[in-house]
Amino acid sequence: MDMTRIEKDSLGTRTLPADAYYGIHTQRASENFKISQQTLHPLLIKNMVKIKKAAAIVHQQNNELDDRKANAIIAACNDILAGKLANQFIIDAIQGGAGTSANMNVNEVIANRSLEILGEPLGNYTCINPNDHVNRSQSTNDVFPTAGKMAILELLLGLENALQLLSKTLKQKSLEFKDVLKVGRTQLQDALPTSLGRSFGAYQQVIEREYQRIIAIKSELTTVNLGGTAIGTSMNASQYYLTQVVPTLNQSFFTPLKQAEDLIDATQNLDSFMQVSSRLKGIATTISKLSNDLRLMSSGPQAGFTEIQLPAKQVGSSIMPGKINPVIPEVVSQVAFQVIGNDLTATFAVESGQLELNAFEPILFQNILSSIDLLTNAIQTLSINAIQDITANESYCLESVMHSDIMITALTPYLSYATAANLIKEARQKRCSVRDLAFKYKLLPVAQLEHLFSIDSLISNPDKMAI
Repeated sequence: MDMTRIEKDSLGTRTLPADAYYGIHTQRASENFKISQQTLHPLLIKNMVKIKKAAAIVHQQNNELDDRKANAIIAACNDILAGKLANQFIIDAIQGGAGTSANMNVNEVIANRSLEILGEPLGNYTCINPNDHVNRSQSTNDVFPTAGKMAILELLLGLENALQLLSKTLKQKSLEFKDVLKVGRTQLQDALPTSLGRSFGAYQQVIEREYQRIIAIKSELTTVNLGGTAIGTSMNASQYYLTQVVPTLNQSFFTPLKQAEDLIDATQNLDSFMQVSSRLKGIATTISKLSNDLRLMSSGPQAGFTEIQLPAKQVGSSIMPGKINPVIPEVVSQVAFQVIGNDLTATFAVESGQLELNAFEPILFQNILSSIDLLTNAIQTLSINAIQDITANESYCLESVMHSDIMITALTPYLSYATAANLIKEARQKRCSVRDLAFKYKLLPVAQLEHLFSIDSLISNPDKMAI
């Protein structure tokens, strides 16, 4: 029994497996684009299928597809949306052709599954054709970017949840550590006393801002160019389809999409994707800075800052017994490096579009979707595997402050600059604390010194912190 079938296009013929649901265009693309060894993001495929289903529903309503064909296409789409035939989407994520191969892979799989539903042999495109029926009134140039925006919107839900979890976890730590006095540093040098709670409160605030920025950028993604077909002029799309396809698509999507007022603009300009990528880079930068701080504050444990203790997640060395490394902050920073690099690629992809179309959407979507996945996973592991179980080395932090030169700052409003400088000089020479010398020489009344050197005074009353 022959296990292959022959398909033909304007370039010639190709032999395909007889049971393949993809067709000749997909076969050629799989031969041409052996690039990343990564296939299209599942959400990109899923949302292209949703668009095909919505188009078939509209065409059936407008008698542009008969019930037999339309129902078969809709049923095929439902099968794929239910998780069937996932192994038939074989196109490399990085591809030439502005996403045409991705679109055709979807068209061909839907067409052949529709044929199977109707009892027809796979590849019998005279009955249901990938281009004429599944892709009717569409172009890669409006299907692919619309599916890209839908995939991003859907994936951002997980990132939003991860950011909220991180914000909540940091808030809990800011309250837990509100009375932990520590050395505040500028340029890595001892500066002023602060509290560990305030440090974590500041981290929580910046994460909350990153969350709000992601919420704000989503509105740009809900405007789509579906219905514009090839260049935004809606060539080959009926007026009924043009007005009904987005409302129909909205019936199967979690947030309302709206058709762009200027479809030509929406087809050629990808600035909304650039804005998303930029915000992802911002989040990456923020969490990497946070991770760097955690590594510094936990450094040691004997010869470092030793202000906090990260949870021990795994043995840190193959040669040094007992060594525990800050592996979670380390992996988060590596994710940040990748996301920042992805943003640079996205920048080039957006900039390189020419005239009525941008041909570089495949790498753009691959990088943005990858960045969202990476950030979501990294932020979750930072919250769960690091921050929620951080403990404070409270006594060590207090001792570091009390024996630090920064205590002189509490006295400077009451002493001359020269007196304060001389006090620090003597403290360093005698290897004692400024605090001890202040009491020894009775530079101020004892009660006043005790107040100035109290924890509440040094950190400006932590109970009133805005955390």
